[in-house]
Amino acid sequence: MMKIVKHHLESIEGIATYPMISLLIFFVFFTLLFWWVFTTSKERIKELEEMPLDDQHQKPFDQ
Repeated sequence: MMKIVKHHLESIEGIATYPMISLLIFFVFFTLLFWWVFTTSKERIKELEEMPLDDQHQKPFDQ
């Protein structure tokens, strides 16, 4: 089974670029996430933290 899959993957032109693109997307996403976490104010984090408990932000289930 693996020989068949390996043969098909080797026959695809430019297949080596896909893992590199995936790694780049992964790296960029988590770099931006870390940047957001370290630059966000503590007040904003506190506001987001309390959002589930705040009655103003909750929508009624019956609509």
